[in-house]
Amino acid sequence: MDSSYISRQQREEMHNHRGAVVWFTGLSGAGKTTLARAIELRLFQAGCQVVLLDGDSLRQGLCAGLGFSPEDRSENIRRAGEVSRLFANTGTIVLAAFISPSRADRARVRAMQADGDFIEAWCMCPLETCEQRDVKGLYRRARAGEVAQFTGVSAPYEAPLAPELTLDTGGDNVAACVEQVLTELHSRGVLFAVGSNSSSSSRQMRAAWSPSSSSVCHADIDTANSG
Repeated sequence: MDSSYISRQQREEMHNHRGAVVWFTGLSGAGKTTLARAIELRLFQAGCQVVLLDGDSLRQGLCAGLGFSPEDRSENIRRAGEVSRLFANTGTIVLAAFISPSRADRARVRAMQADGDFIEAWCMCPLETCEQRDVKGLYRRARAGEVAQFTGVSAPYEAPLAPELTLDTGGDNVAACVEQVLTELHSRGVLFAVGSNSSSSSRQMRAAWSPSSSSVCHADIDTANSG
């Protein structure tokens, strides 16, 4: 093997954690990006290699040419899954926040990832609550027929049947949901699974696990049907 090649294991040992993909799925306004941002901050403060992907960011570049037909939305999720795989293979923890309404699309993303890398996190929030959080008026416009193919109104959302995580973002606050995700990452050996000889890094990580927010998971309203 070329001595200049850096393996995934070497990267994970350097990072002091494994690569993984936490895939947040749920209705627009369910709190996916709000929660992912809070987790990103906690992991970043702990010294982890972490990246956040969401529908808005990908549609500004990589997926800019895609619309919101079922075919285009499926392709959007496929591309997001491939990007997630590339990051995870470098030992990075990926926080992917996409409506991703189709079970088949989410299953395809799962199949792309290495065994044990994919963690489906369902942001469970009633449609009525999401509509109450409609700060951009998208649900109102969808109800008026001004926005076509809007998930939960004029397009279906297929809830996960057996997600690794079910997060009550309609009732629990951000801090509680963050702790639930971090606990899952610990139990799966994503955090502190490798590179444990780095005591200073471990101390830094432990210091960053204190709760950082008590607000309800409500700030994100995906642009149109961005996931």
